[in-house]
Amino acid sequence: MSDLCQLSPKCQAHEQPRLPGSESPVIQGGLTVFLGVSRWTLTLQEELPSWHVSRNWGSTDFPCVMRSVQRFLQESHRAMVCPQHNRLLRGDSSRQAGLHARLCGLALEPAHSPRGPAGAGQQNCNSQKATRVPRRRRITWAPSGARDPDGRHVTAARVTRTNTAAAPAAGPLRRDMANVSKKVSWSGRDLDDDEAAPLLRRAPGLGVPAGEAAPLLNGAGPTAARASPHSAFFRIGQLSSVELDDELLDPDMDPPHPFPREIPHNEKLLSLKYESLDYDNSENQLFLEEERRINHTAFRTVEIKRWVICAMVGILTGLVACFIDIVVEKLAGLKYRLVKDNIDRFTEHGGLSFSLLLWAALNAAFVLLGSTIVAFIEPVAAGSGIPQIKCFLNGVKIPHVVRLKTLVIKVSGVILSVVGGLAVGKEGPMIHSGSVIAAGISQGRSTSLKRDFKIFEYFRRDTEKRDFVSAGAAAGVSAAFGAPVGGVLFSLEEGASFWNQFLTWRIFFASMISTFTLNFVLSIYHGNAWDLSSPGLINFGRFDTETMVYVIHEIPIFIAMGVVGGILGAVFNALNYWLTMFRIRYVHRPCLQVVEATLVAAVTATAAFVLIYSSRDCQPLRGSSVSYPLQLFCADGEYNSMAVAFFNTPEKSVVSLFHDPPGSYNPMTLGLFTLVYFFLACWTYGLTVSAGVFIPSLLIGAAWGRLFGISLSYITGAAVWADPGKYALMGAAAQLGGIVRMTLSLTVIMMEATSSVTYGFPIMLVLMTAKIVGDVFIEGLYDMHIQLQSVPFLHWEAPVTSHSLTAREVMSTPVTCLRRREKVGVIVDVLSSTASNHNGFPVVEDADGTQPARLQGLILRSQLIVLLKHKVFVERSSMGLLRRRLRLKDFRDAYPRFPPIQSIHVSQDERECTMDLSEFMNPSPYTVPQEASLPRVFKLFRALGLRHLVVVDNCNQVVGLVTRKDLARYRLGKGGLEELSLAQT
Repeated sequence: MSDLCQLSPKCQAHEQPRLPGSESPVIQGGLTVFLGVSRWTLTLQEELPSWHVSRNWGSTDFPCVMRSVQRFLQESHRAMVCPQHNRLLRGDSSRQAGLHARLCGLALEPAHSPRGPAGAGQQNCNSQKATRVPRRRRITWAPSGARDPDGRHVTAARVTRTNTAAAPAAGPLRRDMANVSKKVSWSGRDLDDDEAAPLLRRAPGLGVPAGEAAPLLNGAGPTAARASPHSAFFRIGQLSSVELDDELLDPDMDPPHPFPREIPHNEKLLSLKYESLDYDNSENQLFLEEERRINHTAFRTVEIKRWVICAMVGILTGLVACFIDIVVEKLAGLKYRLVKDNIDRFTEHGGLSFSLLLWAALNAAFVLLGSTIVAFIEPVAAGSGIPQIKCFLNGVKIPHVVRLKTLVIKVSGVILSVVGGLAVGKEGPMIHSGSVIAAGISQGRSTSLKRDFKIFEYFRRDTEKRDFVSAGAAAGVSAAFGAPVGGVLFSLEEGASFWNQFLTWRIFFASMISTFTLNFVLSIYHGNAWDLSSPGLINFGRFDTETMVYVIHEIPIFIAMGVVGGILGAVFNALNYWLTMFRIRYVHRPCLQVVEATLVAAVTATAAFVLIYSSRDCQPLRGSSVSYPLQLFCADGEYNSMAVAFFNTPEKSVVSLFHDPPGSYNPMTLGLFTLVYFFLACWTYGLTVSAGVFIPSLLIGAAWGRLFGISLSYITGAAVWADPGKYALMGAAAQLGGIVRMTLSLTVIMMEATSSVTYGFPIMLVLMTAKIVGDVFIEGLYDMHIQLQSVPFLHWEAPVTSHSLTAREVMSTPVTCLRRREKVGVIVDVLSSTASNHNGFPVVEDADGTQPARLQGLILRSQLIVLLKHKVFVERSSMGLLRRRLRLKDFRDAYPRFPPIQSIHVSQDERECTMDLSEFMNPSPYTVPQEASLPRVFKLFRALGLRHLVVVDNCNQVVGLVTRKDLARYRLGKGGLEELSLAQT
C-alpha cells in the first residue's frame, strides 16, 4: 500500500545501518526490519495504533530491534515506544482500546534452526524456505489491508508467535513469548484492486481517470484525517478471550483474507450495527413542490391529524395499561391464594417443603414462559425498554424497537415476569409500550401485519415519528403513575432530544388522555365507575399532611438520606455493571438466558420462603390492610409481617411500607428484607425478561427509609414528626434517584402519585443529593446500559476538553461521492459494496478530471434504492418508458423498511444507463469548514438532528463527512478525553 510508505521520511531504505551481532541490514522507516534470519515487520497504517511483527527462525538482538522500531515511530510522528516497558503507545486510544501490545516477550533468547545456531547469522531470508515451517499459535488483529513492497498482502496489526513446543530450544526459552493484551482483536476484509476499481475513484492526481467510477474525497491526503469506519472494522462477541487457532503458517505465503473474529465485549467500543435516523428533512425538488401545493387549509388539517393521533395514543396506552393491571391482579391473586392455602395446610400437618416446591415451581413456570418468548422471538423486548427509547429519540436506529411484535412480547413478558415473583415492576415497560403504540399509529399502517390503512401518510418520516414516540413515552409514564405532568417532564428530561412548544402541548394532551382512560376503565372494573379512584397502575395513597409535617431541622436528615441513596444507588449500578459484563461474555445464548431467568425466579421464591419461615415478626391483623396474610407460626389473629413485603406484588408492598402504622414492622425484618431484595433486584435487572426497575428501587428505598424512621423514632422518644411512613417515602425517592439519576420528573411523579405537594421540597432535595453523590462514583443505570451496548449516543454537549480537535481530525475519509449524472452500474456497485455501508453520498459536479469537483448536494442510500427500484433512468425517460413521474409518496411508501440492494435486479444493459440525481438530492446540505472545532461541529450536528455533516474546504470541495459515530467516539473519561474504537457487533 503506497500510503504506508509516506509515513516516514526514510522510506526508501537508503540508510541500512547494521545492528550488533547481525550481518543483515535493518531497513528503518519502511515496513520491514531484517535482523539476522529474523524478520520483523511493522506496519503503521493511517492513525490506527496497528503494528505487525512476524518472527521467524534465528537469533535476534531485541534491544536493537526496539531502538530501530522506536526511531521509526518517532520519525513518522505517529507513535512512540516506551523504552522502560517496551510497549507500543499511541495517544490515549491505544491504551483505552486495549491495544498496548507488549513487544518485550517476542524473542529475547536465540532459537535453534535446523542448521544449528552457528550459522544462523549468515543465513539469508531465502534460505528459510528450505527449513521446516514451525507450528504457531496466532492472534490476529487486522483493521485493514495493505501490501508490502513485494506486492504481498500485509495484514496490519498481526502478531505471530512461534509455539515453543514445535521446535527444540538451545537454551532456556522464555515462556511468556508474545505477552499480548487479549482484550481486543480486530479483523477486516481487504479489497483487491480489481474489486475496488469500480467502487472508488480517487481524486485527480492519483492515477485513476475521472469519470470512470465514483470519486473519492478531493484534496485529502492519507494523513489528513482518520480512516473511514470500515477500515477499522472488527466484531464484538461474547467470548471471554481471543480465539487462538493452531495452523501451519508459511512466512513467505500470502496470508488469506482474514475473516471476522469474535472478540470479548469492551465498553470502550462503538458498535457499527447501529445506524442513525434522518431527523433532517431532505429539501429536494419533490419535497419543495409538495410543500408549495399545500395551502393553509391543508396545513390546518395536518395539525388536526397530529392532535387526533396523540389522542389515539393516549387511549390505547391507557387500555394496554388496564389490560396489564387486570391480568396481573388475577394471575397473581390466583397464585398467592394457592400457595397460601398450601402453606396453611402444611403448617398444621408438617411438610412445608412441598409448599416451597410449589411456590418455586409456579414462579419458575411463569418466568420460563416469559423469558422464552423474549429470548427466542423478540430480544429487544427485554428489560424496561427505557434505554432503547432514549436512544431512538436521540437519533439512533435500534432494530425492531418500535414494532408491533415487540409490543405484544413486551406486554406478555411483563405480565409473566411480575406474576412470576421476580423483583421487577410493570411501570417501566409501559414507557416502551406507549412508544411502540405511538410509532405504529402515526404511520397509519403495520409492516408486521402487512396492512396499509392509507391514512397519516404525511407522517411517514423519522422526524414526525420521533415526536409521536415522545408523546407515547409520556403517555406510558402517565398511565403507570397517574402523573400526566410527570410524564411530560420525563419525556423532556430522559427521552426527547429535540423539543418545541407545540410538541409540549401535544405530549401533555396525550398524557392527560392516557391517565383519564386508565382511571375510567379501572374504576368501572372495581365497581366505582363515577369515583375515578384509580389514576395509575400504582397509587401511593394520600398522606395525612396535617400530622405528617416536616420541620426545619429535618432538612439535614433529608440530605443525609439523599447521600445514603446515592451511595446505595452507585453500589447497585456497579454490581449490575459487572453482572451485565459477565452476561455479555458468557450468558449470550438464548437457552442460557432462559435458564438464568428461571434460576433467578426459583432463587427468589426460595429466599422469600426462607425469610418468611425464619421470621418471628408477628403483627395483629388490622382490618383488610394485608391482602394475603400468612399466619405460619403466629397466634390466631396475627400474621407474619415479612410476608407483607415478599408475599405480595411489589406495588402493594410499597404502599404497605408507606402507610402501615408505626409498629407494623420489626427493624430486623426491614433490615433483612432490604439486604436480600437489594441483591435480588440487582441480579434480576438485565435478565432476558420484560421488566422495569422503578418499583424495585422504590421498594428497597421504602424499606431502609422506614427502618431509618423507626431508628429515629427510638432516638427522639417517638416524636410526632418522626413518622416512619414519611421517611419511607424519602428513602424510596433517594434510592430511585440514586439508581436512575432523574430529578425534575421524579419529583413531580412522586408528588402526583402521593396526591400531595407538601413534600415537594424534601423530595427534590433528596433526589438532587442522591444524583450528585451517585454521579461521583458511576453514571446512571440507563446511561450505563446504553454504554454497555456500544450505542453511539450523543449527549447534550461535546466533551469539555475537545476544543483542540477540528472537523478535519474527526471526519470520516475517504468519502464516496457521486456525480449529478451517474452511471447505474457505479451506483449499484457502491450500494452493493461489502467494504462499506455508507448511507449518505455527497453529490459533486461533473468534473473533467483536471479540477477537483465541488459539492452540489447530498443523497441518501434509501433514496437511491427507491430510484433503482422504479428504474428512474435518463434513457427510459427520454424514450417515454417511465409510466409516471416519481413523487414523494413513493419514498414514503417504502419507509421504513427499504428493500436491500440485493433484491433489486439490474441487467447488464441497464448498468450502462445514466441516472440524474438533481431532482432527488438535497441541494442544500449542512456543511462545515474543515477548521471548525469539535464542540461547534457537535452542537450543529446534535441540535439539528443530522445524520451527515459534509466537511468542505475553502473552495467548497468535499474533504470528509462527519457522522454520528465520528462524534460519539470522543468522550470524557477519568483520565481526560478518550477516543473509542468502532466495532461490528
